[in-house]
Amino acid sequence: MAGTMRWASLAMATIVIASGSANAATGYVFPLKVSANHRYLIDQTGVPFMIVGDAPQALVGNLSPADASFFMTNRARYGINTLWVNLLCDSYTACNSDGTTFDGIAPFTTAGDLSTPNPKYFDRAAKMVDLAAKHGMVLLLDPAETGGWLGVLQANGVDKARAYGQFLGTRFGAYKNIIWMSGNDFQSYANPDDDAVVSAVAEGIHDTNPAALQTVELSYLVSASLDDPTWRRIVGLDAVYTYRPTYAKELLEYRRTLFKPTFMVEANYEFEMNGGTDGGSIQNLRKQEYWTALSGTTGQLYASHYSWTLTGGWKTNLDTTGVLQFSYMRHFFQQRPWYDLVPDRDHQVLTKGFGRFSQTDSIDTDTYATAAATPDGKLAIAYLPSVRTVTVDMSKLSGAVSARWFDPTSNSFASIAGSPFANSGSRDFTPPGTNKGGDGDWVLMLTAR
Repeated sequence: MAGTMRWASLAMATIVIASGSANAATGYVFPLKVSANHRYLIDQTGVPFMIVGDAPQALVGNLSPADASFFMTNRARYGINTLWVNLLCDSYTACNSDGTTFDGIAPFTTAGDLSTPNPKYFDRAAKMVDLAAKHGMVLLLDPAETGGWLGVLQANGVDKARAYGQFLGTRFGAYKNIIWMSGNDFQSYANPDDDAVVSAVAEGIHDTNPAALQTVELSYLVSASLDDPTWRRIVGLDAVYTYRPTYAKELLEYRRTLFKPTFMVEANYEFEMNGGTDGGSIQNLRKQEYWTALSGTTGQLYASHYSWTLTGGWKTNLDTTGVLQFSYMRHFFQQRPWYDLVPDRDHQVLTKGFGRFSQTDSIDTDTYATAAATPDGKLAIAYLPSVRTVTVDMSKLSGAVSARWFDPTSNSFASIAGSPFANSGSRDFTPPGTNKGGDGDWVLMLTAR
């Protein structure tokens, strides 16, 4: 108890009030909250918020505030509105092994002792949070990522871990642009002792900042936050983590009886191929992204080797094909009522040609076509990873149907001969050959007039 009181005093003494909750950069009014139907996030005025993220996990440890602003300015040009940042960095996430920043600021005045937070370190972190707010960005802020800090949490025990969380809830309580995200390759979450110390931090944050939205990233190769019963009452946002076809786990989460908004927190990164995965080729990134967007999520994160490590050459490797095409996806869906799309898992709209649903296929070879439609029949969208003929039940649309192909490699549309079509019977659609990137994936968009 004495330790908790001392931490609270420190937090109150050093707290910095962030800029106003209404953000001029985006128009969103933070903090975010869960929609009434529990399918997506909204801002304080009820505007749906689609997570369009990157994962600069090493930002606090490896960048100065000036370089952090450089990074955020660049990402804002691509429509990025969310950043995954590890509050405590380490060698597991490309920082100094002892958690000190690049310029020597340690997170704790006694190494490894969670009860001795260093005000200078947490002030530096707070500057990053404030910078993100000024760029209109939400931070998925990991309080003690488990890839590198689990041993420290274990050594400190549950009580100190919870007190550390209480400190964080107070220290960062004034900031409206934070979603707390515990875990990060939390491979041992099924171990009760490990789960206890990690969840204790989250419980501590809730103790002093009960309104804060929280989530957790569990284990690869496939997981979601709600897989762990311990976290179901803590999290308000269900983070899907998968190196398999993203639609499979996302659609499974969508069908939970007690569901929460889902988002794809991590899949393959550009310029990387981890063991046992298919790697972040440009086409694989597109598959992950469009499968995700049509599987009932409130958004997703992109990342590259350079953007998550923020090490050598990162400044000259930000403007990549991967993030450009990610921005095409973002623009395509944000221009439409993405939040009303219901996944067509039972193939009531896209009735033929959708391929084989698989939880384990290689992303390289998986060609499953995901589709979704709005309940009012005004919009239906399908993503075809390869050229083939698909059949649509046109009666699911509410009026004459304007049909177009969208090329996800060039951000351009191609009209379909004969459009508009009657909203009756079935109709076949075949993409116009390869796209401008030389691949076979296309997006079919059907809009009822």
